[in-house]
Amino acid sequence: MERKYVLVINPGSTSTKVAIYDGDVEIKTHKIQHKEDELAKYDSILDQYEYRLNLILNWLDKENIKLCSLKAVVGRGGLLRPIPGGTYLVTDKMIEDLRLGVGGEHAANLGGILARGIADRENISSYIVDPVSVDEFEEVARISGLNLIERKSLIHALNIKAVSHRRAEELNKNLEELNLIVAHLGGGISVAPVRRGRMIDVNNASEMGPFSPERTGSLPVGDLVKMCYSGNYTYEDMKKKIKGKGGLMSYLDTIDAREVEKRIESGDEYAKLIFDAMIYQIGKEIGAASAVLKGEVDNIILTGGLACSKYLVERLTEMVSFIGPVIVYPGEDEMGALNKGVLRVINGEEKPKIYENEVIR
Repeated sequence: MERKYVLVINPGSTSTKVAIYDGDVEIKTHKIQHKEDELAKYDSILDQYEYRLNLILNWLDKENIKLCSLKAVVGRGGLLRPIPGGTYLVTDKMIEDLRLGVGGEHAANLGGILARGIADRENISSYIVDPVSVDEFEEVARISGLNLIERKSLIHALNIKAVSHRRAEELNKNLEELNLIVAHLGGGISVAPVRRGRMIDVNNASEMGPFSPERTGSLPVGDLVKMCYSGNYTYEDMKKKIKGKGGLMSYLDTIDAREVEKRIESGDEYAKLIFDAMIYQIGKEIGAASAVLKGEVDNIILTGGLACSKYLVERLTEMVSFIGPVIVYPGEDEMGALNKGVLRVINGEEKPKIYENEVIR
């Protein structure tokens, strides 16, 4: 049987998304939901490996996709050591670090392990693409202002890289010819200056930059310190306030931008003020990114779920279009991005990277 398909695996906390691609075309896709009582049987995410592996194999069997028809398997990249962006072969060292949880424990750590587990059955290659641990910072960007704390590259790397490649293709240029500002606008917000294909800076979407539907972004640090030592909040309370109960949730008791827009349409001035403030902060972050690129900006790209908001896109475009033309790619396609990363290797557009050779530190 001809090897023609790429299997894509994207593990989440309560689901495992799988898809089969023939070139650029998605042939089959499925979201395997995991019941809480099933997951509760396992002490750690890594312990779920055999459980999730068998569910994927069962799905392939049900869809009559033979393992011998696969030419590659790609999984979502996990929390690894800092590495440059790109498509990586899953190696023994990568598996070791994913199992050790060198960057923390996350369901995505299973991506490369599951991909390798299936690929090895057919002696084919397994990959990951642009994990969240991608670090392409220039050294000056790491300096925080306090020598005990370093700025870190925690970024929506997969989608930011994917839309950057997409724009380059549309312009019929190499990504290395372009300077872009990419704003991934979702539950967390990442705004990255992408210079010649490298994400040379970014706000840490979990705790810096604009506030988002559920995160505070940057806060007045003096007031934050006072809250921490007020005796009114525990460490866990503060963590939840910053990520989960911050942003729109803090002010409007919702993380759903569509609901906020409905409130605005019905005349809710407070909802309008808060939503406009989020847009304002995103615009400021884009302006900061333009300074990093010294004003040489070919395009500003708005992507992620919030880029589906006409209200947000129109007002943000009014604010930043003087910097460069604004392009909108609403939503995100993680499965397609993983597949395209592998296709660039298969088609000879990129060479696969070896994890242990690329680790920054």
